[in-house]
Amino acid sequence: MKRKSVLLLAILFPVQIIGINILSRFPDFVEKYYSLGIYPLISRVMRYSLGIIPFSLGDLLYGMLVLLLIAWLVRRISEKFKVPGKWIPDALATLSVIYFCFHLFWGFNYYRLPLHKSLEIENEYTTESLVRLTEILIDKSNKIHSELASNDSVKVDYKFTKNELFEITVAGYENIRKEYPELTYNGEALKRSIYSLPLTYMGFNGYLNPLTNEAQVNTIILPYKIPTTASHEIGHQLGFAKENEANFIACLVTMNHPNEYFRYSGYTFALSYCLSELYRRDKTKAENLIEKMNPGILANYREVDAFWLRHQNPFEPIFKATYNRYLIANNQTDGMKSYSYVVALLVNYFDDTRNAL
Repeated sequence: MKRKSVLLLAILFPVQIIGINILSRFPDFVEKYYSLGIYPLISRVMRYSLGIIPFSLGDLLYGMLVLLLIAWLVRRISEKFKVPGKWIPDALATLSVIYFCFHLFWGFNYYRLPLHKSLEIENEYTTESLVRLTEILIDKSNKIHSELASNDSVKVDYKFTKNELFEITVAGYENIRKEYPELTYNGEALKRSIYSLPLTYMGFNGYLNPLTNEAQVNTIILPYKIPTTASHEIGHQLGFAKENEANFIACLVTMNHPNEYFRYSGYTFALSYCLSELYRRDKTKAENLIEKMNPGILANYREVDAFWLRHQNPFEPIFKATYNRYLIANNQTDGMKSYSYVVALLVNYFDDTRNAL
């Protein structure tokens, strides 16, 4: 009976892949019945049940899976991969269960309706619109920087503890939920990753564990980056699986945050994306606009760059390439380049008179 169950699960693995491929063509269905239907219930149950645990259960689960994989490989190698009729179905059955749980607990959100359609905004924009938003973001960022720094040439320092930054992040979602009910965040499960050090050398700020729905933040990164990183990961928890959409949610929450430091992180985060895209389109115009920025903002940017330079290693491109393949496999055809598409959401959302900055 056990062997029959293993074979059934193994057979269901390719069936699931085909089914997901078909379902991905019906984003309206996924949006209505999963992302706005059963997923919010699944997410709340997992957050309320695991949020009370002070450490990351998902991190421990990942560690256990890695150890089991190593043990499995050692055994297969020692046996010279004999009896494939047994271990291949076992491996496929295990992958089938993980694949099913990944999609049921969170992964179906990759195939929901694109956010620009939900917001009823365009997905294309002109360089002129980008320039207008960039100028506004510079003005706003300069103003907030002047209120937080002793002069316009020094970076803004964050005096908060990591726990305080987490608490203030959640307050941002509390502040915005009246206007955006879909961003209501109850049952907090925002945690420090116990793998913060390896995450740093891999080049990642954080991640969501799709099997436990815990938002993991790399707390070795600069405090200046934690507001947008933590808000980004909560965005994933709320069902915005795609990176560009979670980045937009992070901007929206932090730019509207009651805490001025969080607004500074949010405005300068959005500004960095807009400047990068403008630099690609019109280098001269971008350089002219950069000259209008307070030097202290650029000091914060340089501090972030210096942090990642200190933690570069030969294996980082491999980790990034692996994650890039993961994104492509999960309905983000541009891979990590899709991060830059947050600009389209920013430009078109704030270009609307209802949301004008």
